[in-house]
Formats: sequence, C-alpha cells, structure tokens
Amino acid sequence: MSFPFGIPEINQRIITNSNDMSSLTGSSSSSLSRDSWQPVMTANTATPSYWLNWRFLICFIWVLTAMVFASTLISKHEGPRGKPRRGGARRENQEEREAAGMLYADEVWKPCVKGVHPGWLLAFRAIAFFVLLVLLVLNVHVDGGDIFFFYTQWTFTLVTIYFGLGSVLSIYGCFQYQDEESRADHRVNSGEFDAERGTGAKHMGSNQEHNTRRIAGFWGYLFQIIFQMSAGAVMLTDCVFWFIIVPFLAIKDYRFNFLIVYMHSINAVFLLGDTALNCLRFPWFRIAYFFLWTAVYVIFQWIVHACVALWWPYPFLDLSTPLAPLWYSSVALMHIPCYGIFVLIMKLKHFLFSKWFPHSYQCVVH
Repeated sequence: MSFPFGIPEINQRIITNSNDMSSLTGSSSSSLSRDSWQPVMTANTATPSYWLNWRFLICFIWVLTAMVFASTLISKHEGPRGKPRRGGARRENQEEREAAGMLYADEVWKPCVKGVHPGWLLAFRAIAFFVLLVLLVLNVHVDGGDIFFFYTQWTFTLVTIYFGLGSVLSIYGCFQYQDEESRADHRVNSGEFDAERGTGAKHMGSNQEHNTRRIAGFWGYLFQIIFQMSAGAVMLTDCVFWFIIVPFLAIKDYRFNFLIVYMHSINAVFLLGDTALNCLRFPWFRIAYFFLWTAVYVIFQWIVHACVALWWPYPFLDLSTPLAPLWYSSVALMHIPCYGIFVLIMKLKHFLFSKWFPHSYQCVVH
C-alpha cells in the first residue's frame, strides 16, 4: 500500500528498537536505522523512454493546468487592484469594498486585539523561529542534507522562514508602535485634546489614521503569501501523517523517533498559535500559491530524475505506473480540503474573537 507525502521518508528514519534513540546524537545506530529500508527503483528515470510517453504527458498537463490556474488567480486578485502602489498611503471611502488582495503594512506585525502590545507577537515569533531552526539543524545533522529531497522538509523550512521574516517585521512594528504612542502622547501634551475641542480632535485623528493607512510593501506581501502557502502545506503534510501514515504503521508496531514526531506537529502548533495572535487576512484566492509551491516541488523532482537515475521520494511521483496520472490528479485535489481546513480555522477565529472582544478585535473578515 502506497501513501503520498510520507512512507519512504519515514521508513528511512523509523526506530525499530529502543536503542535507536541514540540516532539523535548521530551514532552508528542512526545509520542502521536509515539503512533498514531502501527505496525501490521501478525504472531507470534518466532514459528518454521514461519521459516520452502518455503518462508523463498527462501528468505534465495536470501540473501545467494547475500552474496556469494559479497564475490566473494571482493576476486577477493579488494586490490592492488599481489603488496606490504598495508602500504608499491610501485614502479610501469607508463604504468601498476592499480588494481581496489588499494588505496594509501594519497588519503584518500588529496583534488581532487592540491594546495588546506587538512585542508579545514578536516574542512568540522569535521563540517559534528559534525552536524550528534548532529542529531543522538537528534534522540535517542526524539525517544529512538529503532530507531536502522530501516535501515535508521543504514545508518545514518554509514555516521556519515565515517565523524568521515575521520576527524581523515584528521588530520593525514595535518601533512603529512606539513612534505612534509617542506622537499620541505629544498631541495630548501639546493641548490638541483640550476641553473645548477634545472630542472633535479625537474623532478627526481617528478618521485620518484610518484614511492614510499605508499599503504593505514587498516584504509585507511576501510574508502574507508565505503564511497562506505554509498553512496549506502544513495541513497537507501533517494530516496525511497523523491520520493515514501513523495508524497504518501502528499496525506494524513501528515506533517513531523524536524528530519524526516533532517535524510533523510543532510546525502546525506554532502556525496555529501565530494565527490566533496575528492580524493577517486569509482570502481563498491565495490557494494559488499553495498549488505553485507543490508544482515547483514536482518540477524539481522531474528535473533531478531526468538527469540522474534515482528512486522517487514518494510513490505517487513515479511515472512508470499506469496509475500515475490518477495519483497526480488526486494529490492536486487534496490541496483544496487541506487549504479549506485552514479557512475554517480562520472563520472560527473571527467568530470567537468577535464575541470575546467585540470592541477591540480588528481583523478583516473575508
């Protein structure tokens, strides 16, 4: 029985006896554990006959179709759509419906509840980045650089980059927040909110702040895109691991080492924690980046295997079987429910936080 996104990768690092926990230190038992399973090459992937056939043609059409569909979604919805260019100020009519691709600069670093200092979000992101980076380095040390042959490590690395970039943006946000607080204190101390015109000045100041919010620049949009791309990829890898692979291997009485368990859980935990705290949006159209992420991984595998005769990291990628087109299309369709799970999580967040913090919740609901 073959499963996508997991079986070969796990079998390379399964612990089959209690002494194999020493694999975390890179001892010889680690080598024995890795060598306990060898992928099977069903055909020579470096020959023209492997690629010049109807199976590859259909799979290529699936991947190309997904990429064209994703590119169309991005070109149609991404960005402020005709509003001032990114990084510039935007004055908007409050009754105007914002574009699905709109993102303001302060949304990448401010918490979703007013009054919460952005330093708390910074602390969470910094801790998550440190933990994920340590686990990634440890994984490379134990299993070598060939772990990046697998989709799981691609996704784990992407989540690590997300928290690293998020930490930098949050640091910038803390300085911005401090500047805004200082300006507010200065206005109060300068008598702008005196007894005669205090209410009117406050109202005008609030409207001015809303109308001149700055649209996010390149790094802000990149951060938002990585967030939504990571959300779908993490749901895909972790759901397949915990709901398909683990029950299957439990029947075989396999036990998993520290890295296998944490690589398929801690990334989701941190991402869900950040989701609960942040003020980022989650429009449906950015599923396009999730499709592109997987498509790039597949094309990378094709290029590598066309140049070198090599085993496939996941059985569904093997083009030698007549079921290959079915596998490719099935995995593509799996992206929709996996991304949809996170959409439902976001809707649940909006529902609960709107009830718990009716006057201070500030996330945009799509």
